[in-house]
Order: sequence, then structure tokens, then C-alpha cells
Amino acid sequence: MKDFVLNRRKFLATAGSTVAAAPLMMNSSMAFAAGGLADQELRTVGLSVTVQERILNDFQSKSGVGGVNGKAAIFPDTQTELLSGSKAYDSWEIIGERLPAMTQTNTIAPIDTANLKNWGNIRPIFVETDPRMEPRAQISGQIWANDAKTELWMVPSVFNFDSIGYRPDLVSAEEANTWTALFDPKFKGKTGLNVDPLIAFGQAILAMNSLGLLEVPNPGNPNVEEIDEAAAFLIAKKKEGQFRALWGDFGELVNLLASGEMILADAWQPAVMAVKAQGIECSYAVPKEGYRGWSIGISQIAGSPNADAVQAYADYWLSGPPGVLVSEQGYYSPTTNIKEVMSPEKYGFWYEGKPWVGPEERGIKEGDLRDGGSLQERASQVAYWHQWPDEYDHLIQRWDEFLSA
Repeated sequence: MKDFVLNRRKFLATAGSTVAAAPLMMNSSMAFAAGGLADQELRTVGLSVTVQERILNDFQSKSGVGGVNGKAAIFPDTQTELLSGSKAYDSWEIIGERLPAMTQTNTIAPIDTANLKNWGNIRPIFVETDPRMEPRAQISGQIWANDAKTELWMVPSVFNFDSIGYRPDLVSAEEANTWTALFDPKFKGKTGLNVDPLIAFGQAILAMNSLGLLEVPNPGNPNVEEIDEAAAFLIAKKKEGQFRALWGDFGELVNLLASGEMILADAWQPAVMAVKAQGIECSYAVPKEGYRGWSIGISQIAGSPNADAVQAYADYWLSGPPGVLVSEQGYYSPTTNIKEVMSPEKYGFWYEGKPWVGPEERGIKEGDLRDGGSLQERASQVAYWHQWPDEYDHLIQRWDEFLSA
């Protein structure tokens, strides 16, 4: 993964071209006010989804932070590094499911919502409880550090509901709109599975529920017996040659779908958009079993000397403009401030289920609709949220057996 370091001199030398090229750099009533943080720096690590140079450039400009250092790395690698005692970062742009591993080891410190000017415009999904699920099985039950909901282990920055990316010229929507499609023998050798075990096991269980092989109410937290059943299922499918690839890299996923070597895969929606941008048909399924929900956000590393910069960075993500960039990749912003800074036509397409208006952009043509509909429609069809399973160690043991099978 690529590291990059931004200092004041480099920022001043490049700011003009960067601002001109990036849509998030706009004047807004939600813009973060500069000043007061010149003696602080921000050292952050997370996926390339959020750790982007233009976003960090903009944050530095608006906050006045003296320096910014960003590193892109996958979640398991960062977790291992931090739990080994590394003090290389001030914030980890963590995924909600991994919070227990950090909180139970005192690796991260809570952030007070009183220090977040933009918290008042957070979407209800992060504060209200969905009665269909127990609290810890949903994002609103994972991010809070106290019962009063005044302190956060993670300040949300991005969220989405994942499903299956597929080639509609090679697979019908009817065939693709179910998690069982990834394991269907008719697509042997042409499906893909993500290398994150917490994702792969959940999807296998969703499919097995649908096939009548299991009956697990919360696929994000299977017990030992359910993990064993899912592992046996995955191992059998692997030995049968079901999977073209176990993918972990965004570019690899895009290339395999674009080439047609893989015609179905559990996918990130931006990868589907990237294939469409090449002029190749690609769609995002609406699985009958429901979506996988997840959220990434800013967590503060305990003992960081730059706590003010971390909290300013978290608040910046709630200000609106950063959400424009991630929304146009196919993700969602957790703040309603996004509506104030995104064009009505684009907000209508990405959030409200309205037809695309205007010239073709990244494969989206006049009249197209976002796969799955509006945010409200998609949120109502979440099968489960990612969470840290009670039997994590056993799940990882069985995953290792799957990898070596």
C-alpha cells in the first residue's frame, strides 16, 4: 500500500491544482473553520476508500493542522500492528466490527460528541435501534462508549450495504439476486469471494440459510457448530473449483469482472461502477436474503499527542464535502450535511432513487437508476451488520483450514 506525507510546504505548492481537480473542495456553510491546530499533526491509517490525498489536503487547508500523514492498509494488518503496541498513528479509520478488539485492549480512546460541531446532523441509523436486531448486532449498538450516547469509539465517516456484483450480459438479474449465486454449481469457476473471513463466513451462512442447510438468525455472529457447518460448506466449494479467485484488492476485482473471468462476486459497489466506467455492463444485485451493512469511521488511538487533530478530522468528515467524493464512488455519507453541498441531481440519484439527469458520467447514462433504489429502500433490506463474532478465534481457525484446503 502507498504511504504519503503532506507537509505545509508541499501543500502550498500543490494546493491550487488539487483544489481545481477535486469536487469536494467547495465553499460551504459546513466547511471546517481553519485555525488553532498548527502545533498538531494527524497520522491516520485506513482503507484507500477514505485515506485519499485530496481529502487530507482539504482537511489540512480547512483545519490548519500543521502536518498530515496518511497510510492505506487493510484492516487485519492495521489491527495486528496496533495491538503489537505501535504508536505510529493518531487515528485508525476502522470498520465498526473491529471495535471490540480495540476497546477491550484499551488501544483506542472515546471521542466526546460535544467536540463534534456537526454531530447534530448524523443520520438516525447511527443513534436509533432497529427492533429487528439486538443492539450490538447493528451499527448503532457498536459505536458508543457509554450508555448516555455522549462518547463514541468511532465517529462514522462512510457506510454502505454490500451485495453481489455481476455481469448482466452473462448472468440474469433473477439468477444474481441471491447470495446462493456465489455457490451455484452452474457458475463453477466464475465466482469470486472476498478474503476477509468475517465477510466470507457471513455470506456463506446467508446462502446456506436460503438453501435450507442452516437456520442462523444473525449471520454476523454464528456459534461454533454453525461456523463448522459453514467452513465445511466453503471448503467443499473450494475443492470443487467454485471460485475463480479469492480477491482482496479493488483493482483485481475490477479486472476480473471486466474481463469476464469472474461473472459474479461479492463486491464493493464502487468496483461495479469502475467496470461500468469502462463501457462494460455491470450491475449490483438486490439479494432476496438482504444486504450486508457496514460502516467505517474515525477512532482515536489512546495516548495520541494529537487528540485535537483527530477530533477535528472526525468532525471534518461530518461537515459534508468529503461525503461528496465517497458518495460518487457508490458509498453513503453518515451526515445529512451532504445534501447541502452535493448537487440536487446527484443527490437525487445516489440517495433518493431518482433517475440520472445530465450527461453520461462514469458509465451512468440519462435516465439510469441506482441499483437497489434509494438509501431508505436499501437500509430497509439489511440482513445483518458486520460485527465481531463471539467465537472469533474458532472462526479464524476454520478460515485458515479453508485457505489451506
